[in-house]
Amino acid sequence: MDLNKIREKIDAIDDELLILLNKRMELVKEVGLLKQAEKSVIYRPEREKNILERLIRNNKGLLTPQAIEAIFLEIFSVSRNLELPQRVAYLGPEGSFTHQAAESRFGGMGEYLVLPTIRSVFDSVETGRAAFGVVPIENNQEGIVPETVDLLREKELMIAAEIYLSIHFTLVSRCDSLKDIKRIYSKDIAFRQCSTFIREYFDANQVELVSVDSTSRAAHMAAEDPQSAAICSSISAKLMRLPVLYDNIENSDQNRTRFLILSKDFINQRTENDKTTIIANLPHTNTPGVLYRFLKDFNDRGVNLTKIESRPSRNGSDFGFWFFVEFEGNRFDPPIAEIMDKHEGDLKWLGSYVRMG
Repeated sequence: MDLNKIREKIDAIDDELLILLNKRMELVKEVGLLKQAEKSVIYRPEREKNILERLIRNNKGLLTPQAIEAIFLEIFSVSRNLELPQRVAYLGPEGSFTHQAAESRFGGMGEYLVLPTIRSVFDSVETGRAAFGVVPIENNQEGIVPETVDLLREKELMIAAEIYLSIHFTLVSRCDSLKDIKRIYSKDIAFRQCSTFIREYFDANQVELVSVDSTSRAAHMAAEDPQSAAICSSISAKLMRLPVLYDNIENSDQNRTRFLILSKDFINQRTENDKTTIIANLPHTNTPGVLYRFLKDFNDRGVNLTKIESRPSRNGSDFGFWFFVEFEGNRFDPPIAEIMDKHEGDLKWLGSYVRMG
């Protein structure tokens, strides 16, 4: 079969895909009208996860699970915007890894609000300026993000979902050769996480490492400086239209950041693969055995804890503390409901949502 014949077949399949996608959107519009009448939420991460799992499980063709997820997440995004357009706030600047995380769930067609601080993202969701907020919560190389954890205790928001994003850095430059690069711009953490590449590919006496406040800013500066490069995200490279010289230059290919999707008064439908997050303000934390007895309640009921972090209470001169706790299961599962009822008044439920990691 010659090339023209193959292209004709591809064109015919594309036409069929367009017809099917329009049929899907017609049904989505009906769903949106029903949800609006019932005043139910549009974003249903547990439903989207079920669809992806079913498609990947039933797939018999050449598409990889990653390819299926990328294609259908964009379809989900278009569908949500057809049902009811909703603004999504995220920690900027544009081109940040948080931007990449937000687009991975809400798609390239989403309406985004780029904000300068984690607190401003919380505030925008709390005041209704945005329906959802995307913020980082932890990195498996650097640990938790204290500001996010503290604001989860302070603000009255719910966790709608979590996102795990593999963090890959790229070296971008308009220079034709590495020897022409005199300066590399990036954030200090990116320099640390790409130190092996920098040491192996550059002479420390010939290139200057210039630390800036974000990898997005680094890409902007590299776009304006003809003798420079930037270490940044792939989305920053795309936004600034900078040539990528090297991909995946980080020291560890296991570098991942977890992000939270925040909303107001958001409660997911229960699934068999949930995670729950709470704040535990245990009384008399300086009394021996208080934490042990609390954790024993989980052990006695077979509930698997996945994270516990202590944070200072900051109450005057007191050295008390509270706990950020995560565990497998849903708040309404009987064993977990027992724990929540037993410690009523001491626990703040932040949400039960589909476990992604």
